[in-house]
Amino acid sequence: MTPQEIHDRLKEKFGDRILDFKGDVPNPWIRIEPSAAANIALFLRDEPALAFDFLMCLSGLDWPQKGKQEVVYHLFSMSLRHMIVLRAEISREDPRIPSVEGVWPAANWHERETFDLFGIVFEGHSDLRRILLPDDWEGHPLRKDYKIQKSYHGIRVMNPPGKGDRQLFNEVSDKKREKK
Repeated sequence: MTPQEIHDRLKEKFGDRILDFKGDVPNPWIRIEPSAAANIALFLRDEPALAFDFLMCLSGLDWPQKGKQEVVYHLFSMSLRHMIVLRAEISREDPRIPSVEGVWPAANWHERETFDLFGIVFEGHSDLRRILLPDDWEGHPLRKDYKIQKSYHGIRVMNPPGKGDRQLFNEVSDKKREKK
């Protein structure tokens, strides 16, 4: 099924909850109403003509200039060999969207990672907690307004001002060579 045909099926079923479509890009996408994410996901999985049985990736985007965050779902049908991307924009101030963990169990870890790094809350998730960072870490590091902590439990986190990781690596490597 072509991306246009997939869009048309969703538009027929969900009407105005299908907000936009871009089919002339390498990964064609459909923008959906966030509140309908779980219902749309279930339809995409269970409708025999669509059969999207594989969640390839779920990730977040941060758009501070628009006051939005976005959840992006890359979907694939193993049996029908077609794919589509869903996109759902949510408020940056209160980023919430229904979980799709009940549709694709792999979403469990994807949603936890997106929560951890962007602060997006997946409502109905069975165990929404940090997955990469400690439970008491402050903030969500992939938000564009994130301020790096100077230390965590007395351990320095931030590089010296003006020095990136590559520069620090080169300095350490140079010092090791000098000792030899």
